[in-house]
Parts: sequence; C-alpha cells; structure tokens
Amino acid sequence: MNKCLFCMIRDGEIPSDKVYEDEHVIAFRDIDPQAPVHVLIVPKEHYADITECPNETAGYMLDAARRLAVENGLTEKGFRLVMNTGEEGGQSVKHLHMHLLGGRQMTWPAG
Repeated sequence: MNKCLFCMIRDGEIPSDKVYEDEHVIAFRDIDPQAPVHVLIVPKEHYADITECPNETAGYMLDAARRLAVENGLTEKGFRLVMNTGEEGGQSVKHLHMHLLGGRQMTWPAG
C-alpha cells in the first residue's frame, strides 16, 4: 500500500515546518495557511478519519492542540479546532488530522 502525504511527512520523506512532536502525534504548519496560526495535528498512526480513531488518540491530538494554542498565545482571544471528515466534509488528505487556527477573527461556518 502506498503511503499517504501525512505518513510521508511523519517519516521525514517530505519536509515540513514541524512545531511539535511526541510519541503519538506530529504537528506542522499548513502550507496554505488560512489564519496567522494554522497548524495541522496528525496522529503518527494512520487512521483515515475520526470514525476510525481510538478515543486515546483523539485525546493525544487534543492535548497537542491545547499545548500549541498556549505556545502561540491563542488562549486569551480564542482559536478554532477543525476535523474535516469525508469528501463532503472537505477532507482532502485521507489521514486523520486536526487544524488549529487562530490569530484572527473567525467567521462561521467557513473561514
């Protein structure tokens, strides 16, 4: 089976602007940022989307998001966490990932 984009980033086959890594997740800046802070948080284990993800992995992702929000000074004004799932949900890479967005006023539902 071919590796997906995020598995190749995880394995160092594709460079990234890594901002966090532990034994469970890796986080790196989005190459097409939609906010001043736009970080992707990706579990090291491959899961297609949140429907395949164990609770503990989701917890590791949330903990990394919390840490990064604090490190980037986003906790006072706020930030957004997004997980797109499936084609209609806007998921473009079939490897579970969470977007941490902040540093500007967010609008709803998009942007």
